[in-house]
Amino acid sequence: MHEVKSPKKPLISYYIIIIAILLLFNLIAMPRINQMEIEEMDYGTFMRMTEKKQIGQVDIRDNEIIFTNKSGSKIYRTGLMEDPDRTQRLYDSGAVFSSEIVEETSPWITMLLSWILPLLIFIGIGQYLSKKLMEKAGGGANSMMFGMGKSNAKIYVKSSSGIKFSDVAGEDEAKENLTEIVEYLHNPKKYTEIGAAMPKGILLVGPPGTGKTMLAKAVAGEADVPFFSMSGSEFVEMFVGMGASKVRDLFRQAKEKAPCIVFIDEIDAIGKKRDGQIGGNDEREQTLNQLLTEMDGFEGNTGVIILAATNRPESLDPALLRPGRFDRRVPVELPDLKGREEILKVHAKKIKVDPDVDFNKIARMASGASGAELANIVNEAALRAVRDGRSCANQQDLEESIEVVIAGYQKKNAILSDQEKKVVAYHEIGHALVAAMQTHSAPVQKITIIPRTSGALGYTMQVEDGDHYLMTKEELENKIATYTAGRAAEELIFHSVTTGASNDIEQATKLARVMISRYGMSRDFDMVALETVSNQYLGGDSSLACSAETQTRIDEEVIELVKTQHEKAYRILEENQEKLHQLADFLYEKETITGAEFMDILNR
Repeated sequence: MHEVKSPKKPLISYYIIIIAILLLFNLIAMPRINQMEIEEMDYGTFMRMTEKKQIGQVDIRDNEIIFTNKSGSKIYRTGLMEDPDRTQRLYDSGAVFSSEIVEETSPWITMLLSWILPLLIFIGIGQYLSKKLMEKAGGGANSMMFGMGKSNAKIYVKSSSGIKFSDVAGEDEAKENLTEIVEYLHNPKKYTEIGAAMPKGILLVGPPGTGKTMLAKAVAGEADVPFFSMSGSEFVEMFVGMGASKVRDLFRQAKEKAPCIVFIDEIDAIGKKRDGQIGGNDEREQTLNQLLTEMDGFEGNTGVIILAATNRPESLDPALLRPGRFDRRVPVELPDLKGREEILKVHAKKIKVDPDVDFNKIARMASGASGAELANIVNEAALRAVRDGRSCANQQDLEESIEVVIAGYQKKNAILSDQEKKVVAYHEIGHALVAAMQTHSAPVQKITIIPRTSGALGYTMQVEDGDHYLMTKEELENKIATYTAGRAAEELIFHSVTTGASNDIEQATKLARVMISRYGMSRDFDMVALETVSNQYLGGDSSLACSAETQTRIDEEVIELVKTQHEKAYRILEENQEKLHQLADFLYEKETITGAEFMDILNR
């Protein structure tokens, strides 16, 4: 689609022009004077220099003589004495008579031309610009100086090559919610005849990388209407009132181009809850107030639809979310297995891919990935194929690209000692063996002891057969046992422990704490919520909501839960020690083994 941008003159360009003018003025107005001081000299010395033929240029005036030495590097002044033969002697010495020897300019004049005058000009220009800025600051959006009051929204005009819903995969529910908006923009009469009004605003919420911006563009592409796009941070200005002016200008343009779609990305930058405290961000609050006013200021059937996207819906001001403003909330969640497979196929069309690639297997391996991450996985696979000299990406390229996203690139220059390599092999087989010997555990897909750039010396990949939306207490306990199995293998075989289990310890502790404080899987606390979660789409930060005594009891129960599962993992490995040795030796030799190879030895 074609993009039309409003013309914009950066403020710095005016400063550059002013500086250039001042430099040019100094170059022209500064007198080209000889900055050398004129040295006083007695007449006798002047006569001796004449006899020694050391005079260069000479200028005889009414009451003084100005002359230079032979090289012209110094200027001298001497008094005029009665001397009839002076002129002849000067001719004989080779001196050149001239009336153009420039004297030193008065220091006052020099100061005036080089400092005071440019300073006055600079102050004058500054005063003029300041006055114009103050005059224009209270004007409308069109009269703002340097374009500071203009919205500068990116306008995507009608285009047959625009993004369509077919270009957005894995978000069927969101597309279904937005299809109604497209139908309204195509045929508003069908809705007005029955008296229905479309929602003024639609809020797209979800994690980063799930395609919220692309969905908004797809709505505009399907409806074939102009699409105004602007980020919430672009409304934030240095001067109070400028953000509000940008909001006014944006909605004015939208009404002129109706029917159209206005998209505000990251709306939480201006739509955060107002705390009511004095000394807050007045500029942000004024911008929010203007946005609320504008959304109330036009009718629902004008053909202007406002879409907004955010990762933090809980931080938005309640006034922004009430009916009549952002009436509808459309969740744009992480894609499920079917959605991931569709997204991979959409992005795979942009590169050359082997026809035998199993996208279902890749989608299962990429559990929890967003649309942006899946696009990155496909691109990494294409890059890997080029590095290996192949004309198309194959199954191995895609699987390796998932590992790159999960654990980083292989560190080919990191060489482990034989003992370290053996410890890592037993550690990783410990994870895989405990996972395989437990029910409710995901099958092992791959085990490797090749170091990665993320810092991992090896890892065990487990892949679920499909999407699971509920997990039982037993499944979570088995997961904790699997996390602790690497350390348990080290204890069983080497009767010592290493630092390699640091990430396992962190994950096991986090899962145990969540089971007790959030999921109600506790022996003592039953169904009591002991922590609150914020920023669910940005990592899910949590904070405990209980007394210090209760926190102590939570810690004790977390320790007991992890310890119990650690002991269970140790027992499983102890009972299957022969298989542990066989598998660890095989992994030590091969460095990377598949889940099929692992299960073949285990079941042999």
